[in-house]
Amino acid sequence: MGEIVALAGAGIGGLGLFILAIGLMTEGLKAAAGSSLRRNLTTWTNTPLRGIFSGFLMTAIVQSSSAVTVASLGFVNAGLLSLRQVLGIIFGANIGTTMTGWLVAVLGFHLNVEAFALPLVGIGMALKLTQQQGRLAALGQTLVGFGLFFIGIGVLKDAFDGVMQTFSVSQFSADGLTGIFVYLLIGIVITVLTQSSSASIAITITAAASGLIELYSAGAMVIGANIGTTSTAAFAAIGATSAAKRAAAAQVIFNLGTAAIALLILPLLFYFIDVISNALALTADPALSLALFHTIFNFMGLLLVYPFIGKLAGWLEKRFRRRDEADAKPRYLDNNIAQTPALATNALLNELIAVQGRFVMLYQSAVYNKHDDIRPFQRQARVIEALLQQVSKFIVNLETAALSDETTAQLAIMMRVSNYLEDCTQATDMLASHLANRETLGERALEQQLRSYLIEVYGYIQQTTTPNDAVEPITQETLQQRKDQIKDSLILAGTLHHIEIAHMSLAVDCLHEAWHIAKTWHKAVARLNTLSAVLTPS
Repeated sequence: MGEIVALAGAGIGGLGLFILAIGLMTEGLKAAAGSSLRRNLTTWTNTPLRGIFSGFLMTAIVQSSSAVTVASLGFVNAGLLSLRQVLGIIFGANIGTTMTGWLVAVLGFHLNVEAFALPLVGIGMALKLTQQQGRLAALGQTLVGFGLFFIGIGVLKDAFDGVMQTFSVSQFSADGLTGIFVYLLIGIVITVLTQSSSASIAITITAAASGLIELYSAGAMVIGANIGTTSTAAFAAIGATSAAKRAAAAQVIFNLGTAAIALLILPLLFYFIDVISNALALTADPALSLALFHTIFNFMGLLLVYPFIGKLAGWLEKRFRRRDEADAKPRYLDNNIAQTPALATNALLNELIAVQGRFVMLYQSAVYNKHDDIRPFQRQARVIEALLQQVSKFIVNLETAALSDETTAQLAIMMRVSNYLEDCTQATDMLASHLANRETLGERALEQQLRSYLIEVYGYIQQTTTPNDAVEPITQETLQQRKDQIKDSLILAGTLHHIEIAHMSLAVDCLHEAWHIAKTWHKAVARLNTLSAVLTPS
């Protein structure tokens, strides 16, 4: 009984070390990349093929396709990449995750773990302790994770060797199709529970190398790991934007399709692996065979889907629209990107620009439409206010300790822009209410001047949003002069009893609201344009 407990403890501990190692490597490399990640991605993924290579490279480095896939949801949400570009990253990540199998098969069983891994842990911790922040500290964390990666493999191998000596393998065998599907399910469950296909594959290869499971069963577990890894993206997409759900759906489609094909031709794949092994004079090594198997069937899936990336993206862009793109839901913000400030700033910028467009339509509706029932207009105003409140909340919830001074300054500007846009929305709501409740002025010329001024403010809002060189620009000075002139005329007409005093007062209030909107709008747009020049990749 004591031996069983010891073996179980060793297995759990080895798995725990492995998962901890993956987390340390992922977080360390992400911190080391910093804001350069944002700039480089726009260059690395401008074609699907380059996106695939980027996904492969990032996953091979951080040893976590789940981390890269979840990060890619943030890239598309932040408006940095199109769905087509992100599909390349996701598909490339599936190829990159096969490097785990090669690390385990080639290095994990042929190195003196203590001599190789423990110094990495020591060096990494020395860097982490002497450099509290910065890239050297992040590099130290990465080295610690890399060292623990191999220590975890060593512990798992020892645990499985102990199982082999204690129990008969025949107790765990399952034959035929039933056995294949049992081990497929085991691979899925392990991956879902650990949230790491790398951990599941390491367990599978280690178990096969120890003789605990046969090669076909291990192959089914590897396929199950490929299916199970989609759960990470699926979980991350819950409550996320529609763009995130589309990207997650792409991974699910790709992995399920690849897994189905691999299961159908499982014997053929292993026959092909035997041919390759014999041609290269490789020894019959289950670990190498499984690493090669994992690589071949993922690469096969990529070759099959690559010609259809554009069509798949087009099909996905028509999905997940009803709930996810409800009016009051942000288009670019979700929890996935809140952990990466470089992505969060781009997402916030795009969200504010989207709200800016909503406001232009709101003001147009206030001025041009006669609102017999003001409630539909007010609902649209509430939607904009709700979006801006979510923008402000998102900014506040970002982890300020991890932000650079530059990013902190940018977020402060965004918070101010959000406040300006909210102020404009409330003023427009008030303007629409005044226009709905007022009577037409008794003097027709004054009524026309008031209407003309409100439309002129709309023209000013439009020109500051989308400049048009063919139209003479409206200046703030012109708007102020026109407002003062119309106000003087209204007061004079009220004094001379040409119009009702109550009508005059409401007309003056409309003027003040419109002028206030113009001034505040200018402040918001000027700051947004400055941020766009800094954050939008050239």
